[in-house]
Amino acid sequence: MLDYQTAGESHGPALLAIVTGLPAGLPLDTDLINHELRRRQGGYGRGGRQRIETDVVEFLAGTRQGHTIGSPLAMRIANKDARMDDAARTPPVTRPRPGHADLAGSIKWLTTDCRETLERASARETAARVAAGSVARVLLRELGIEVFGFVRQIGDAATTAQVTPENRLALTAARDQSETYCPDAAATERQCAIIRQAKVDKDTAGGICEAHVFGCPPGIGSCMDWRLRLDARIAGAVMGIQAFKGVEIGLGFGCAARPGSQVHDPIAFDPARAAEPSLGFVRPSNNAGGLEGGMTNGMPIVVRGVMKPISTLLRGLPSVNLETRAPEQSQYERSDICAVSAASVVMESAVAFEVARCVLDKFAGDTMRELKAAHAAYL
Repeated sequence: MLDYQTAGESHGPALLAIVTGLPAGLPLDTDLINHELRRRQGGYGRGGRQRIETDVVEFLAGTRQGHTIGSPLAMRIANKDARMDDAARTPPVTRPRPGHADLAGSIKWLTTDCRETLERASARETAARVAAGSVARVLLRELGIEVFGFVRQIGDAATTAQVTPENRLALTAARDQSETYCPDAAATERQCAIIRQAKVDKDTAGGICEAHVFGCPPGIGSCMDWRLRLDARIAGAVMGIQAFKGVEIGLGFGCAARPGSQVHDPIAFDPARAAEPSLGFVRPSNNAGGLEGGMTNGMPIVVRGVMKPISTLLRGLPSVNLETRAPEQSQYERSDICAVSAASVVMESAVAFEVARCVLDKFAGDTMRELKAAHAAYL
């Protein structure tokens, strides 16, 4: 079973990711992993730390000559800004930030100092998740499955771009030219203006990230156990990203306003497409977002996640001093004005990992040779 764990604090010496369940013989594309780590550090509205860190992956175990060997894959990402034990640079935080883990964590661990909670709750930890998700993307590519993520909206500035298998590569190129990772130049300009104004106002901005998965055959996931449903796994993984407050698949919440006849995707069969991953089963629409009954149905998987504005505001918000119980403004910690672009990379990785997990559940195999053979036989 494919799984991963992450360890390390925001300002500790390093972040660690341990991925278990990978078949032997997977060629590790270090360039792809480091590219995704660099993308996670980018995006308009990021803070000063991104000019300090230069994230690259270091493999500690589980590889030989550039391939996995079947044992747990251990990866390390160094923190250049490592200052956890420097009392002068990491003073106590006694005025919790509304919207952050500060208050709940301080009460949970019986302390008036939010420092240790905020260091672990920090989204810096997502660098390790991007490393793990990028390894999953490498595995999926071996089976012809591709993942594409981007920013759909920041503030009220949204793109209406429609993603298809045919325009995916063009949209990827447009996304990579965008300061906000939005494949729409006009929307990017409006989004940057919103972030600039938030900075002037000493405020923050949130938005919507979107991910698509192409090339999954029908039947990945399961309806036999709620814990094995791919839609539930994806939703849980996306909600596990810091500051995400909502997830929808396909039409999502839009289903509520329509009758069933305008929600469910009619099924047809096209013999000319029988050799494709969909096995020839086609739909004129994809309101289900590629998932029905917890399983892929041959259409692209479509997931959206909502990231709230970051909870660290330059101007602060009304709070309470945990030591005196007196009302005070919340404490400021170095942060971003907007991290939706970076979050889109994290979400892309989270979705890729859950799809890869279910792919390995379906096809199994101790080696990539067995995995590819099982996948080909199923098709």
